[in-house]
Amino acid sequence: MFENDAVKLGISPIGWSNDDMPDLGRENTFEQCISEMALAGFAGTEVGHKYPRDTTLLKKMLGLRNLEIAGAWFSAYLTTAPYERTEKAFIQHRDFLYEMGAEVIVVSEQGHSVQGKTGQPVFAAKPRFTDEEWDRLAEGLNRLGRLAREKGMKMVYHPHMGTGVQTTEEIDRLMSMTDQNRVFLLYDTGHLYLSGEDPVEVLKRYLPRIKHVHLKDVRDPIAAKVKAEKLSFLDGVREGVFTVPGDGGIDFTDIFNILSESNYRGWLLVEAEQDPSKANPLEYALKARKFIKQKTGL
Repeated sequence: MFENDAVKLGISPIGWSNDDMPDLGRENTFEQCISEMALAGFAGTEVGHKYPRDTTLLKKMLGLRNLEIAGAWFSAYLTTAPYERTEKAFIQHRDFLYEMGAEVIVVSEQGHSVQGKTGQPVFAAKPRFTDEEWDRLAEGLNRLGRLAREKGMKMVYHPHMGTGVQTTEEIDRLMSMTDQNRVFLLYDTGHLYLSGEDPVEVLKRYLPRIKHVHLKDVRDPIAAKVKAEKLSFLDGVREGVFTVPGDGGIDFTDIFNILSESNYRGWLLVEAEQDPSKANPLEYALKARKFIKQKTGL
C-alpha cells in the first residue's frame, strides 16, 4: 500500500502521561513509556514532559529500544505577545529536535487558546482572531518556517480544538496567507472530526503541504456529551472523547488510501490522549498497531 520506507510508524507518549494534566499517568515512568512503545511495535515517538532534555542520555535510552524522535509540540504566542519571545523559545526547541534527528517541528498558536482551560467550553468559548491577529500569525509563522529551513527541517502547523485555527475555513485562511515553502500542515484526524470537519476533504485539499500525520479516533457518544454539556477540552479528554485509530467513529479507509496513493512520506503517529487508568496504554498501543497493520499492511 505505502511505498517501502516511505512512512514510519510512531506513537505519542500522551497516552501514558498527559502533558496538560500531569495527574493522568503520574505513575507511568519515562522508561515504561518508551519500552511499551517498542514492545507494541512502533519505531518512533514525539517528546513528552517526562523525557530527559539531555540529548546524549535521550539518544541512549531511545537507541536501546530502536526508537527515534519524530517531533515535538511547540506553543507559539504570535497573536498575543511580541514575536521575539516566540522566536527565542522556538530556536531552542528547534536546536534540541535537530540534535535528536527530527525532521519536523510541530507548532500550534496558543494565543487566546482555551484548550488548556478547565471551565471553558471547548466549542462555545473557541477563540476567533481579528484580521490584525491573522496578519501577525501568518507573518510570524513564515519567519519561524524560515528558521526551521535553516536546519533542513519543516515547520508543520497543528490545527487544534479550542484554538483560533481549528475549522476548515480557518485552515484555508492560514494556508492561503502563509508561504507554502515555509509553513506546512500537520494532519490530525481526531481534531478535524471532533470539530465537525470532513477529514477526507481536508486531506485531499492540502496533500502537498501535509508533512506530518497524527492518527486519533473519536468516541461519538462522548463527543456529543462534550457539546451538549459544554465541557472543556481537558474535561472531554478525561471523559474519553479520544481513542486510538479503529476504536471510534472515524472511517480510516479513505484516509489511508489517499495518503498511500499520494506517495506521502513521513511519520504516521498515533496520538490518543486518554486517562491511562481507564485505557491501559500498552493495551491501546497494541490495539492501534494491529489496526494499522490490518488497514495498511505496515
